[in-house]
This record gives sequence, structure tokens and C-alpha cells, in this order.
Amino acid sequence: MRARDFGITLGLGRPGPHNAITDVPGVRVGHATLDKHHNGKPVRTGVSVIEPREGPARHQPCFAGCHVLNGNGDATGLEWIREAGLLTTAIATTNTHSVGVVRDALIAHEHATLADASTYWCMPVVMETYDGVLNDIWGQHVNADLVQQALGAARGGPVTEGAVGGGTGMICHEFKGGIGTASRVLPAEQGSWTVGAFVQANHGQRRDLRVDGYPVGRVLLDLPTPFDQQDTPGMGSIVVVLATDAPLLPHQCQRLAQRAALGIARTGGGTDDSSGDIFLAFSTGNTGLAPADYNRRDLPMTAQVAMVNNDHISPLFAAAAEAVEEAIVNAILAGRTMQAEDGREVPGLQGKRLLTALEQVGWKAQG
Repeated sequence: MRARDFGITLGLGRPGPHNAITDVPGVRVGHATLDKHHNGKPVRTGVSVIEPREGPARHQPCFAGCHVLNGNGDATGLEWIREAGLLTTAIATTNTHSVGVVRDALIAHEHATLADASTYWCMPVVMETYDGVLNDIWGQHVNADLVQQALGAARGGPVTEGAVGGGTGMICHEFKGGIGTASRVLPAEQGSWTVGAFVQANHGQRRDLRVDGYPVGRVLLDLPTPFDQQDTPGMGSIVVVLATDAPLLPHQCQRLAQRAALGIARTGGGTDDSSGDIFLAFSTGNTGLAPADYNRRDLPMTAQVAMVNNDHISPLFAAAAEAVEEAIVNAILAGRTMQAEDGREVPGLQGKRLLTALEQVGWKAQG
């Protein structure tokens, strides 16, 4: 169950029909999950894929931008996005040690779908967080077949959250974390645009956890923690993908990506040195941008593009912050209790327990 199923509404904005990144038309999400044991070790990892439009992204690139809040993490393909301002591939999330194999598998997938591979090269975007507490991360169990499964599973509509895909082995605020998503739809007078957020949440300390602004983490310290005195809670990371159908230029996408940090801060994260906090935002609001086929000679000299006037962009920033905030809470509520190989327990946070904690710190349900 999700935050709104328990009467927890975060912010003032209205979510889309699925309250997911897939509320942005054309955006699709797919997961492939490993949850098993191999040679006595737990294998809890996977791949999640976000496709920005229907059909290959290279045919209809999106303006995009990125932001790094804390750089203790890695992501492929971002330098070209910073340079060219274009997203031309699907986006994938996985664990820290599987970035390379996922990138290579996405390249192979692109190659297999090209009529003439000599006319194109690609730099796929792959983002990561560390799942080594619950997963045999050194075993590198993610492979190309798993990436193909995620691509084949990509759909619009509701998005599965929690311990699924790249989020299978993740921990958030010392609870079971993983994948979360949410969206906001602006009212007509603000453009009617949609902003959707997708998070792979593996960050934060319990004592800092806030929900709807209330410090619930302080009254949840009695629950088991997977970390002992030698560990550092919050030693993971969070990666965020924001999508919108508002017509934004690349520098505006970068500004939108920066606002993911506000959603993370509202839930009590974003202050750990050992966390890799990397964000990407893309816009589907412009079409007809030059396809990623650099040997073609029939491309027009110019392209007509639109942009949101900066005087009207603030509601998009607010929507992004709210969507990220709710996506993180959804990721935690979707978690189920897991045990590490050494017997340490990573508790799932039950919605009823969260409601009790909220009431203990003075929260009251709206309406």
C-alpha cells in the first residue's frame, strides 16, 4: 500500500491517475528482479528501465538535464547530456557493481534494432545505488538477459514499487527501501502539465526520517536496524528520474532536476557524505528534435522548439519536489522485511505503524 492509501497526503498538488512517472504520456517503466540464493548467498538485485517515449528514444530525443547533490555514486551517459542536452536512450537503474554490464546490454539492444549500425552510436544512461547489505553484490549476478527482461516488461500505467528491479536490495532510512514513484498534475491555469518522479531509494538515517514534515523517525528507533555501531546508517544512495510533458529546454531540465534535492530533504535525507545523490530530468514537451543519426544528410538546419516562460516555471519546481517526497515515502511503505546473510533484519515499515508514529508526533489526517 502507498502513502495515500493511509490518508497521508504530501503537499498541495494533485497526483495523476496512477500517481506515477508513467502519468507523463509515453513514459514506460519495466523491472526485472532477482530474489534467490546462490551458493548459500542471498541474491537480491535487479534492473529497472525507464523509456521516455513510445518507440526507440533515438528517433525522438528528449531535452534533458542532470544534477549531482553528492557525488559518492556513478552514472553513465551524463556527460553527453550535460554537453548536448539530449536524452537519446532508455534510462536504467541497478546496483553499484552492475553498471557496466547493464550499459553494455543496452548498447547491444540498440545495435540489434538498427538497420545499419554504422550510422549510430549510443551512450546509455545507467544509474546505481549500493545493495551490498542484502545482496551478494560481489557476485555480479545481473546479466544481459535480465536487462532484456526489464526492457520487455516496460509498460505505462501503474508501477510496481519497493523490492523490485534495481530496488530489490535497497535500504532507506534503515527500513527496507527500493523503488518509489509519484506524480503531480498542474491545474489548467498553470499549464496542465504533469511531472512524474521515479526514485531508487537507498539512503538516509532513521532518526532523520520525516513524513509530511513530522519527525516520525525519532519515535521509530525501537524497530530493528540493519546497521551496528561499526556501520554508518545512510551509507547508501538515492537516484532520481524526473519526467515532464512541459516544454522545457535543457537548462530548464537541469533546474528541474535540482529540485529533487528538496523532496529528499523534506523526508530527512541529503546530508550524508557516503551517499550518491544523482538526478536526471527529461522533457517530452518538444518533438521533432534531430534523431541520433549523425551520418544523415537530410536533417533540417533548424528545429522549432517551445519553452515554458521562466515566470511560469515555479509550479513545475514545486511539483517535482512534492513528487520526489511522496515517491520516497511510497518506496518505504512498499518494503517488506528482509534478513541479511548474517541474520541482521531490515524491517519493512508497515503503514499502520507509520500512522501511529505520525500521531505520536502531532500529525492529524487532513479532512
